Amino acid sequence: TKLKVTMVAWDRHDNSVITAVNNMTLKVWNSFTGQLIHILMGHEDEVFVLEPHPFDPRVLFSAGHDGNVIVWDLARGVKIRSYFNMIEGQGHGAVFDCKCSPDGQHFACTDSHGHLLIFGFGSSSKYDKIADQMFFHSDYRPLIRDANNFVLDEQTQQAPHLMPPPFLVDVDGNPHPARYQRLVPGRENCREEQLIPQMG
Repeated sequence: TKLKVTMVAWDRHDNSVITAVNNMTLKVWNSFTGQLIHILMGHEDEVFVLEPHPFDPRVLFSAGHDGNVIVWDLARGVKIRSYFNMIEGQGHGAVFDCKCSPDGQHFACTDSHGHLLIFGFGSSSKYDKIADQMFFHSDYRPLIRDANNFVLDEQTQQAPHLMPPPFLVDVDGNPHPARYQRLVPGRENCREEQLIPQMG
């Protein structure tokens, strides 16, 4: 099989060029001499996502159709950390894109199932008390168009961007406790009684 490059990225200081190759390897090249510095192995399918850290030239994120998201140390040519995107009852989700936050403390990925994966550096303890499932109560509501062809929420007849902040619910539509509702932009300073949805 002829080797093909599937993706290319530069490190933040332009000292290295990283290529993803269809043999499931990443190659790190000296951008001035063209010399091969490292061959990085860890993926089990083709890689289409290479995202350099916004200010640390040693760090690179890679992801691909194998569902693996890998954080690499380019200076040493080693894997720092990896995550496998296993979706219960469906197998793994191929990762289609990855972007790092401007401060370099978080990165987010999207997968073939439409999921958003958010990662961060440091302790995850503040997220341990967050519910496993969070949806807005208005997710998946039907939309309609008015006489001017503007989009409206079918139930409220309002433009979606003019609707009040939604409530957080689980997969079955059951509202989460008030402490979670304050996570929704626009509900941070609401009184307790304003954080309990009126069902019916």
